[in-house]
Amino acid sequence: MAMALRVRRLKEAYRLLPLLSAGNMYNLLGKDDILLPPLLNCSKNLRADINTMCLYRCHQDHRYSTISEAVSEPLVQLDFPSFIKSTIDEPEGPSHCWFNGTPDKKSLKDGIFLVLIAGFLDGSSITEANFASMLEKVKFLQDRYPFLQIIGFQDTKIPLCSSDICTHLLRRTLKEYIAFPILVANKNVIEIASEACYILFNGSESSSTYYGKEADIVILDKAIKDFRAQESETPKIMHNLTSTWVKPTDDFKEPPLCFPLRNLLLYFPGGISVDESGNRLFLSDSNHHRVIVLDGNGKILDSIGSSPGHEDGEFESAKLRRPAASFYHAAEDCLYLVDSENHAIRRADMGRRVVDTFYPKSKSNKDSSIWSWILGKLWPRNDLAAQSEELNPDALLFPWHILESPNGDLLIFNRSCETLWIMDLASGLIREVIKGFSNILEICEPLILEKSMLLNQIPNDWLQQQVDAHCSSKKIPYVHFISSVVTFQDQILICDTVGQTVLKLNRNSSSLSSFQFSNLGILGFPYWSSSPLERVCAADAALAENSIDHIESFNLLPGKIDIQLKVDIPEYVDLIEPLGESCIWRQTRGAATEISKADSTITSSEKVGIAQQWYDEIDHLAFSTSEIEATIEEATMSCGEEIPEGKVEISCSVNSSPGTSEVIISAALYLRLKKDSDGRSDSRQRKADRIADLLNPGTMVSRDVILQFLLASKRDLEEIIITRPVHVRLKFECPNHPKADNSKDIILTDTSLNVNVALK
Repeated sequence: MAMALRVRRLKEAYRLLPLLSAGNMYNLLGKDDILLPPLLNCSKNLRADINTMCLYRCHQDHRYSTISEAVSEPLVQLDFPSFIKSTIDEPEGPSHCWFNGTPDKKSLKDGIFLVLIAGFLDGSSITEANFASMLEKVKFLQDRYPFLQIIGFQDTKIPLCSSDICTHLLRRTLKEYIAFPILVANKNVIEIASEACYILFNGSESSSTYYGKEADIVILDKAIKDFRAQESETPKIMHNLTSTWVKPTDDFKEPPLCFPLRNLLLYFPGGISVDESGNRLFLSDSNHHRVIVLDGNGKILDSIGSSPGHEDGEFESAKLRRPAASFYHAAEDCLYLVDSENHAIRRADMGRRVVDTFYPKSKSNKDSSIWSWILGKLWPRNDLAAQSEELNPDALLFPWHILESPNGDLLIFNRSCETLWIMDLASGLIREVIKGFSNILEICEPLILEKSMLLNQIPNDWLQQQVDAHCSSKKIPYVHFISSVVTFQDQILICDTVGQTVLKLNRNSSSLSSFQFSNLGILGFPYWSSSPLERVCAADAALAENSIDHIESFNLLPGKIDIQLKVDIPEYVDLIEPLGESCIWRQTRGAATEISKADSTITSSEKVGIAQQWYDEIDHLAFSTSEIEATIEEATMSCGEEIPEGKVEISCSVNSSPGTSEVIISAALYLRLKKDSDGRSDSRQRKADRIADLLNPGTMVSRDVILQFLLASKRDLEEIIITRPVHVRLKFECPNHPKADNSKDIILTDTSLNVNVALK
């Protein structure tokens, strides 16, 4: 009877196969990810028989793809493009919402989309290691193919407005630096697999291709090339596919959801290392793309990195992309940095203050002409040599941790510690690649245990707050913290990626406290608060991302204009340090030029001849630098004059000519909530509200999400340091120069302006 029932089930499955496999576009899934329509009401045994029969037919029919043993043919084709189009037309509905923006509507006609269906929330069936691996592949392809539209998809049964979803997705975006939109749906509007997978489709067609979570990056890369080859025209912006980091800096995408949190002093501290003899700490401020050098007392000594990108040079001009772990080599006085999203190892010479690329090696015949230097500034590109046109699965992709082995090699791990690259420190070449956490432990278990043993002294409740549900499933718990914890003198320092700070544990008293920072002005004006010159000149809305605190127009006679900005600071915050010149950014546009300190001489109100004025202008052009690189006049008050409490003053001098001009002044104020001095304490909710106001969240993120993030951090909110940007625009309308009595000479005028600005 049982045998007859099984034969009947196999016959029923065989009849279903032509319906399930119809079509010319065959889909690929992982060998354990065969999809069946949920509407197909059949038993588990029948589903197993169908899977068996399908796999058998895949081997018998040569029409099916056999790209890899890790993938097999799926059984159903979903209409995912139609679903995406419907959600873009209605970004928020009763059963779905876009968490951090929507895809480009124009690209839906002929763009190529890659959808990552994975567990962005806790409680999903995918493990943390698998999720990290899938995310790395997607982010790599996003950088490799700028035309590719990436979408994340999360299915959940929790109400969409739940604060748990928002808080977790915000933390996930901070941790992984997700720069693509995530679609959250709590209704089964599409027939989709319960397991994680990739969906690749073309907006102009209804066909889709599906890949299981085990599909490697080579398969996905080939599929994208095949999709692109089907199009009639080659994209105008198509980067060299032989390299992974030849992308212009301007194309670098940052998570739009989290841009208010960039105004925190630290934005995901990803790693820390020490120089015991030199009393120095090296803190990777990962999402700010810089490494902060400080001493044991928290005084900031230097900063490595200026903005996201890949560029060697001095500390002020070098560019990194999410630096993570670091290793200080005392004999060389060099700091080896893991440049995670550049897939490189960088070396910072602490004596010469120069950053170079240690791995991969640069081209041997580098053009050092002045023309190449100019092109490099106008179109920043990495000059690293390409390995091959085909991707190498063993290439250094998204490294995160770094340790030194007893024999002097560098041991480099990815974040999930599933891949180990062993690099020779002398030659800078990778000697061996090992995959699998168990295989890695056979080589470097003592080194990992030495690091993880430090975590046993950290309060367990704090550690639990730092991790997601699936992070501690390995043999060694909290293994992903090996680059975030270090010993320094009699203290243990650990990076707090939830509270966005560094904690120190006194090994004698077992007291846990926040690390205090000082000398903040050395960090200078943050790159994300200013707009490039060409963007400012191109459109009036160029600074729309950074809200304008004050706009004012003036009608003045042409000549020298001395501007004094007086910024009122909210009464509930303190200015931690005086505003330094490095934290001020000025720009003029139109019929105005900025006056540097060398040119800021006292001018006479007497008549000036036109010929003399022409010679003066020639001298000014010959002995002054360009407008962008000009030395800015010191923003200091006159001797004996004191700045009132609760105010900040900024000075600026410009020369205006007849016509319309504009002066843009920006500053970075380092603020902190005032300590309660009268014994009365505001509620934690009230403090979070005030910090959210200072962070100035825009329309791209809900204020409630920021509040939930602050309240969930369990950090003393009065210790949070905020970089509050100030943006002021002053517009001038100047008539022609007034003429002297002889109607030949012109008269120069001097004007002084006092502008009061109140922070919102």
